[in-house]
Amino acid sequence: MADADPTRDPAAAGEQTGEQMAIDPAAKTETPVRKRAWLRPLLMFGVPLLIAAVGAFFYFTSGRYITTDNAYVRQDMISVSPDVSGRIVAVNVRENQRVKAGDVLFRIDPEPYRIALAQADADLATARVSVATMATDTGSAAADIQSARAELTLADATYRRQAELMKRGFTTRANVDAAVQAVEAAKAKIATGEAAAARARQQIGSGGGAGQPAAIQVALAKRAQAAMNLDRTVVRARTDGVVSQTNRLQVGNITPSGVPALSLVVSDRAWVEANFKETDLNHMRVGQPAEMEFDAYPGMKVHGRVDSIGAGTGSEFSVLPAQNANGNWVKVTQRVPVRIAINGTPPRAMIAGLSTDVTIDTGAR
Repeated sequence: MADADPTRDPAAAGEQTGEQMAIDPAAKTETPVRKRAWLRPLLMFGVPLLIAAVGAFFYFTSGRYITTDNAYVRQDMISVSPDVSGRIVAVNVRENQRVKAGDVLFRIDPEPYRIALAQADADLATARVSVATMATDTGSAAADIQSARAELTLADATYRRQAELMKRGFTTRANVDAAVQAVEAAKAKIATGEAAAARARQQIGSGGGAGQPAAIQVALAKRAQAAMNLDRTVVRARTDGVVSQTNRLQVGNITPSGVPALSLVVSDRAWVEANFKETDLNHMRVGQPAEMEFDAYPGMKVHGRVDSIGAGTGSEFSVLPAQNANGNWVKVTQRVPVRIAINGTPPRAMIAGLSTDVTIDTGAR
């Protein structure tokens, strides 16, 4: 048998023994090398093509997207201050509480203003009595004028008779002079009565055609002011929002009028104020789409649009604008505030002051 033939040499026959196969790695790696033969041309041609594609992308899109991380969420803030001064007697809200328009925020002691309203009511009643009295005086003045006119008629007739008798010599000069004096006195009485009647009519007149005597108009105005002050002791929210800075509201404190007592953040009107470099404004236009990312909400993207571009740089509106007229200055790239309107309602709350990254698609190539 061939297997049992001791004279047969496996090496001469071109065969490998088990020990030779174990120590010869070429026998095992021949197949994998053939399988990876396509990798070399792929690397030779694919990598340069990928690099060229990336370079072409950045070349054609360069300048189209402008980005800034100097952007923050803004909201309208209303400083709520009482219109009247007084002691705080009740506080109806707490910090960060949501309120609706018309909700009571706090109350001021109404007693002093209630007393002022009662005094205004009394002054109005007094004015009406005074007007009624002056109306009576007007009627009395009219009667006095009528009586004076009658006296004038009699005095004039007496004077005529005395003058006729004087011509005939049946009376004296003294009687004629007395008749003349009576006529003049009657005329003066008429003038006095007419002046009194005119004064009374002016006092009870409206002065402006409002239909009410002037004295009553003044009293009504004072009463309206007192009633308004009493109503203003209850401070209400003017719009929907979130209450903030309520630490100044303490029961028992005296709050002056016109001084802010708390702030109301209008939460339904949020926008983003992005401060772009002046060199980024060349292709920026109102209405261009924008994308916003927020540090507080990782992974959330909100879309919007350019609503307006600022009329001046941030330094121009600062408290102390830069003065570069002396020649010793360093040129600094200025920032221009750009208002970004938010599309729709964001999925998370827009808190005033949140840091934002803004990217604007200018469409430029």
